[in-house]
Amino acid sequence: MKNIDTVKKAIKGNEKAFERLVKEESEKLYRMAFLYVKNKEDALDVVQETVYKAFISIGQLKNPEFFSTWLTRILIHTAFDLLKKHKRNHYEDLANDIADERQKDITDKLDTLEAISLLNENYRTAIILFYYQDLSIHTIAETMEKPESTIKTYLRRAKIELKAIIEGGESNGQKAY
Repeated sequence: MKNIDTVKKAIKGNEKAFERLVKEESEKLYRMAFLYVKNKEDALDVVQETVYKAFISIGQLKNPEFFSTWLTRILIHTAFDLLKKHKRNHYEDLANDIADERQKDITDKLDTLEAISLLNENYRTAIILFYYQDLSIHTIAETMEKPESTIKTYLRRAKIELKAIIEGGESNGQKAY
């Protein structure tokens, strides 16, 4: 991260420094939140809650160079918390969409984001961080607190499942815990 000095100031309680850091990350945070919750209002709520949580716990950040990774981790947890809170299960959303438009074939209904939402949490997070946030395997491993080999496995399995979903097949049902 280029702004290690700014992060250090924020850790020491400088609100302006924290504000600058959040402004730099805000677009990335919003895009990532939207990929998880799939609507503008919830994405904004996730970003707002993420910034709040980061602000009250910035003093606990031990390594300023990992500010972006730390903030991303907070956002991921916040997005999943919101999805659980609202009982917004993407499987249920997809089932409701299909019920509303029964005449359409499921392969016509699914787009890439909907297909990603069908993946389990670990696969979905790995795909979003790798392909949508352009993070390295190493950075994803740090963010998800998993070994790099596990992230590679998540990505490989997620691609296999996405291909099956998009082509109209069934997911192979592999789960990562």
